[in-house]
Amino acid sequence: MDTSVKGLNKWANAHTNYWLDALRIALGVFFIYKGAHFITNNQDFEDLISPVSNFMGGMLTFHYIAAAHIMGGIMIIFGLLTRWAIIAQLPILAGAILINFFGQMNVGNLLLALVIFGISLFYAFYGGGKHSADYYFKMEK
Repeated sequence: MDTSVKGLNKWANAHTNYWLDALRIALGVFFIYKGAHFITNNQDFEDLISPVSNFMGGMLTFHYIAAAHIMGGIMIIFGLLTRWAIIAQLPILAGAILINFFGQMNVGNLLLALVIFGISLFYAFYGGGKHSADYYFKMEK
């Protein structure tokens, strides 16, 4: 199997299903929801990162996470630059997994972060699929 981006795109376009597109759209909606949740409940975010606040700049992290989730979620929904939008989410998701080990362990949040991380890794390789803006703009040439 060709592991270049072009080879991955060919494989993804040949193995596309509507449920994969629905899952991609649901992932994008989830990221938008979480970004909006961080903006509206910034005190919860400060409490969440308090165990590691000495390592990260609080406001810089807050703005990066909120913007990356909202803009990345929109891009993921439409399938526009899907891989790049997912790659921007991966450090945030890795932090969401690790924060459970530095602070108070919350098994529900840990499982959610692991599931979303796994789905995101899948789409980092799979791409937007045949029913995406990436495919549309590629075929427009």
